[in-house]
Amino acid sequence: MDVCTLGDLLDVVGEPSVRLHTAPAGLTAPVTEALLYDAHAPLPLAPGALLLAVGERAPAAGPLTRAAAEAGMTGVVVRGADGPVGEAESAGIALLSVDEDAAWHQVHLLLASAIAARPAAAGGGSARGELFALADTVAAAVGGATAIEDPRQRILAYSTVPGQATDEDRRQGILGLRVPGSPENTEQYRTVFAAHGPVRLPALAEALPRLAVAVRAGGETLGSLWVVDDGRLAPDAEETLAQGASTAALLLLRARAAQELARHQDGDLLRRLLEGTADPAAAAHRLGLGAVRVAAFVLDSTVSAPDGEQTALRLLDLVRLQCEARYGRHACVLVDGVVYALLPVPVEAPRESGGRREQQAPAAQRRAQEHRHLRLAEDIVRRAGRALRVPVRAGLGEVVPSLAGVRVSRDDADLVLRVLGPELPVASAAGVRPRLTLLRLSEVLRERHELSVGAWQEVLAHDTGHGTEYARTLLAWFEAGCDMAGAAQLLAVHPNTCRYRLKQAQQHIGIALDDPDERLVLWLQLRTLTEL
Repeated sequence: MDVCTLGDLLDVVGEPSVRLHTAPAGLTAPVTEALLYDAHAPLPLAPGALLLAVGERAPAAGPLTRAAAEAGMTGVVVRGADGPVGEAESAGIALLSVDEDAAWHQVHLLLASAIAARPAAAGGGSARGELFALADTVAAAVGGATAIEDPRQRILAYSTVPGQATDEDRRQGILGLRVPGSPENTEQYRTVFAAHGPVRLPALAEALPRLAVAVRAGGETLGSLWVVDDGRLAPDAEETLAQGASTAALLLLRARAAQELARHQDGDLLRRLLEGTADPAAAAHRLGLGAVRVAAFVLDSTVSAPDGEQTALRLLDLVRLQCEARYGRHACVLVDGVVYALLPVPVEAPRESGGRREQQAPAAQRRAQEHRHLRLAEDIVRRAGRALRVPVRAGLGEVVPSLAGVRVSRDDADLVLRVLGPELPVASAAGVRPRLTLLRLSEVLRERHELSVGAWQEVLAHDTGHGTEYARTLLAWFEAGCDMAGAAQLLAVHPNTCRYRLKQAQQHIGIALDDPDERLVLWLQLRTLTEL
C-alpha cells in the first residue's frame, strides 16, 4: 500500500500532538496532503486532504467542516478540543484537534512530513515517496537536514530525521514548498549551478550555512540538493552529497517519465470525456474533479503560423502549464487543433460577516467564479499570443455539476469560439448567450426548408432587381425597436426616407408590418439568414 491512511498518520504523529475525535469513514480513509485554510479563497476540490482550520474557532467550525466534506476532504483539524463532532459525523468527515497554543505552521509541517514520508516507508515506490526517502538517507549520512529542489527553487522533498538543526529559512521553505526569494539566495543558486560538485555556502542573514550540489543528467540541470550545515556535518559530507545527487538525478528522470505518462493518460481520459465515451464516475475519481467547465483555446485561423501543428502543440503546453500552476495536476488535450482544459469549480466555504457565518449567495458565487475563470483565460490568451506570435482565442462553456456534463460544456465552448474575433478574443457562454442562440437558430433555419422560406427572400430579390434598400431599412427599423427616428439614425438618412422605404416595401412585396408575428419572423430570418 503506497497511500497514507488516517490510521497511518495517527500511528506516526499520535497523541498528544494530534487527537482524533471522530472518523465516520474509518481509519483506512486516505490522507493525501495537509492544507492551510484561507478564509479569502474558495476551498479547492482536494480528495483525501486534511484541512487545517486556520483562523476558525473550534466550536464554530461546523460550516467549514461541511464545506470540507463537500470538497472530498478526509478530515478537518481544529485548534482546541471543543470541536463540532456531531456536524463532522453527519458530514461523514474526520475531526481532529491540536492544542490551543499549537502554531499552525508547525502543525502543518508535522502533518505534511508524516504524510509525505509514508509512501517510502510503505515501500510503494512512488517517485514522491522515493525522493523523501532519499532526503532522509542523505540527511542521516551527511549529518544535516536535507532538501531536494527543482530548478525553479520549489521543494520536492525534505528530510524528517529527528534532532537535526534547522532554521527559519528551511521552515518557511517547507511551509510553502518553495525557497524564500532574495537577491542573496539567487546569487547562491548561480554559484551552485555553475559548480561541478558540492559547494559550501556562507550563512545568509539569520540562516545557517549550507552545503549544496546541482543535480544533473546528460548536461541538463534537474534540480539541487541542499544540506543545513550547523558545523557538525560528517567528514565525507561532500562525497556523500555528490552520490546523493546521482541518485536524485535518476529519481527525477523517473518522476518526469511518470509525470508525462500521467499527463498522457489524463489527456486521453479528457478526450473520451469530451466525446462522451468515458465513465464519468471513474474519471471523477481519477481526476479528483466535481463541478467543472470546459475551456477551449484555439489559434486565430485568419493568421497563418509557420508550422500550424507544432504551434498548436506549443499552445497545449502553455495552457497546461498555466492551468497546473493554478490548479495543480491538470488534464489538457489537443483535439482537431483546439486545446481543451477542465476548469474546476471549488466549493465555496462560508465566510465571516458581522460575527456570523454566512454562505455567499449562489448567484454571487457564480459571478465570482465566472470572473476568476475569465481572468485566467485572458491571462493565458495574452501569454500565449506573445509567446507564439499568433493571436489566440478562448471560449468558456457553461459550468456543469459533474463530469457527466463535460460534453455539453464542450459544445458550449466550441460555439463560443465561433462568435469570437479580434474585438472579443475571450468570452464565456453566459457572456455571449444571445449570439450563441442566434447562431444555433440560423443553423436550424437553414436546415429546415419550411423555416427558411418567407418574405425575406422576396425582399432581397427586390433589392437585387431594383436597387432598393428595403432589407437594410427593415433590419435597422427592427433593431431600433420599430422606432423611425432610431432607424433613420442607424442608416444615416432622414426619417422620411426611412418611412417611405417601409411603405414601398409593404406595397411592392405585400408584407404586413402591423402584424407582430410577421414582424418577428421577418426579423429573425433577415437577422440570421443574411449577411447584411
